[in-house]
Amino acid sequence: MFLLENYFVAVLFCFITMLCWGSWANAQKLAGKTWRYELFYWDYVFGVVITAIIFALTMGSNGDYGRSLSEDLLQSNIISLGYAFCGGVVFNIANILLVAAIAIAGMSVAFPVGIGLALVLGVLLNYAANPAESGNPTLLFSGVGLVALAIITNALAYRRLPGQGGKSGFKGLFLAILCGCLMSTFYYFVSQSLAQVILADGSQIPLTLSNLSQTGATLEPGKLTPYTGNLVFTFGILISNFILMPFLMEKPLVGTPVALFDYFKGTCRDHIWGLIGGAIWAVGMTLNVIASGVASPAVAYGLGQGATLMSAIWGVFIWKEFKEAPKGTSKMLNLMFLFFVVGLALIIWTKM
Repeated sequence: MFLLENYFVAVLFCFITMLCWGSWANAQKLAGKTWRYELFYWDYVFGVVITAIIFALTMGSNGDYGRSLSEDLLQSNIISLGYAFCGGVVFNIANILLVAAIAIAGMSVAFPVGIGLALVLGVLLNYAANPAESGNPTLLFSGVGLVALAIITNALAYRRLPGQGGKSGFKGLFLAILCGCLMSTFYYFVSQSLAQVILADGSQIPLTLSNLSQTGATLEPGKLTPYTGNLVFTFGILISNFILMPFLMEKPLVGTPVALFDYFKGTCRDHIWGLIGGAIWAVGMTLNVIASGVASPAVAYGLGQGATLMSAIWGVFIWKEFKEAPKGTSKMLNLMFLFFVVGLALIIWTKM
């Protein structure tokens, strides 16, 4: 099983997560305006699951330390499996809301508001679960506070766009906020399913390469390796999607109802972009879970959800979602970017 040891490499993994989580939604835009987000989302979920399986069978099953996928599943207990699976269900509900918010308000609004809020609440939750491993709380909470200011600034800028002061604009913000509240909890469930290292004296420490290679050290029984936990998490997404999505296609959050059979009318281009989007997100998730043993769940989650910065860059500079905004909006957007950059820098500094 591939594991990390160096904090700076863990930060690099979290930075890649930030790029992946902040960029996957471009696939939704590239799929085309005629391809409804409900149909795109089916392929997105398939891409997430396929990528997690590949990681679990390769990096998660090879090497001198840890347990292979099959060994890990056979020794797991129902509680750990339930935590990881529940994380997938919660994430799926939140992510569906996010995709709907993107369809209404665009990437530069849905991500900073929804995922930015998830960052703030998620860091607080993961810190409360394990404060001893989360680093300097002053730096951590200062960084989170600046991200919160960035969210507020972005929401105010969005309200300045023509046509966004009515019911449609409010609906986009509401869905993003609801997404953020739910999204903040999924990583906590996944982290609770993951095994720590048990030393010869019975004490428990984070799962890193050097910790597991100590004499007499073993993986915590009943709980899951990062790769297995991530895989069970994605099955929570997949199974819940077969329950949630048909209902949302019949009673959509955006637009008119969509027939399930319409999925099979899509072109190869339509389906491929969904699979690519899911694969991009899943790469980020896997690397983030691997890094959490070194960086701590609070720091790893906080940096990963810096995706809000990346998505805002895509939305503002590539997709030009604020091109019709009145004069003075650019200053608000620049202030938002400044808050994000400084806030993320403080989160990185937390454990240095």
